[in-house]
Amino acid sequence: MASRTRTGVERAVAQPDLLVGERIGLLTNFTGTMPDLSRNIDALVSAGAPLHHLFGPEHGLDGAVQAGESTSIDRDERTGLPFSDTYLSEGEHLDEMIDASGVDALAFDMQDIGVRFYTYIWTMYDAMRSAARLGLPFTVFDRPNPLGGAVLSGPGVSEARFTSFVGRSDISQRHGLTAGELARLFAERDLTNEGLSLDLHVVAMESWDATNDWSSTGLAWVPPSPNIPTLDSVYAFAGTGLVEGTTLSEGRGTTRPFEMIGAPFLPVEFAASLRGRDLPGMLVREIAFQPTFHKHAGETVRGVQLHIVDHRAFDPVATALAILETARDQAPDDVRSLNAGERLDPGDTGYALDRLWGSTSLREAINGTGEFAPLYSAPQRVAEVYDETVLLYPR
Repeated sequence: MASRTRTGVERAVAQPDLLVGERIGLLTNFTGTMPDLSRNIDALVSAGAPLHHLFGPEHGLDGAVQAGESTSIDRDERTGLPFSDTYLSEGEHLDEMIDASGVDALAFDMQDIGVRFYTYIWTMYDAMRSAARLGLPFTVFDRPNPLGGAVLSGPGVSEARFTSFVGRSDISQRHGLTAGELARLFAERDLTNEGLSLDLHVVAMESWDATNDWSSTGLAWVPPSPNIPTLDSVYAFAGTGLVEGTTLSEGRGTTRPFEMIGAPFLPVEFAASLRGRDLPGMLVREIAFQPTFHKHAGETVRGVQLHIVDHRAFDPVATALAILETARDQAPDDVRSLNAGERLDPGDTGYALDRLWGSTSLREAINGTGEFAPLYSAPQRVAEVYDETVLLYPR
């Protein structure tokens, strides 16, 4: 049996010399667990790490709040360390928050899921920029990409006007990198292009097989947010997260979010039509459900559940495109993209789907002014896109 993966924070607890700073501000949340599922915060404090302040992302420090929500706590109950919620904070406001905390270094330890529009990496990205502006060293305690690091797929963010907190930078929808590798990419490319220099440190993992997914790590799965309960939901979200930008339900308010897709206006033929497309790595089951919250809450929704039977064969992006194309063809008057203010980035103008996809092309295909066919593309090998200046683990 292969060795269990040792995360970056596990190595740092065992080797305190890997810690940088005398008053460390730790960006973390409930996903920052040790192998026995105890908290990284407590393990670091017990190891003598000079933690001075805690910072948290979307869903809060303990993961109790839903997507798009912040937490009101200002102190960690167990350690007494002060806590600041960074969700949707950036630029000067984030600089001021970090500067006021009195830290002399920042560190990051959260479990990303390998999808561009999952927000934890953008919390890291914004904090990296603040650290560079404030002259603070920045350490990433690396963790596995649950989807593995062999392939990437889907579009990046094609223009600056489509950047947002679901995509600050031009990386693929399924990006194939770890948080540590993303940090190296952001520091080398994005920060350099802004004229910023960051003292970046990455505490790499040991015994991580980047050609396999979470199942090879030997680590227990901790749901990284309320609507990502299982590894299957991670795979589904890598594609069906796009459904959030449309009038279809992506299954929030059910027990299988992102695996259950539907709407009250879809016809009875929808499941059979989708099954007829012979999408690899999955089976399609016709279902009806009633979301308890979010879109179509309390209504009977007709749709499908995706049963992923082969993770390697399953293509999340192509699957999501097929779902949206089939739904558009069968309910063209009802399937549309949402304005950003309807679900994502309240107060902004434009379309939520443009931010998720990274351009206008998917919205135009759904609305009938563009085509779906050019949007489909085969996954690429990560090793063919990135080199050793980014990659930390063999592919």
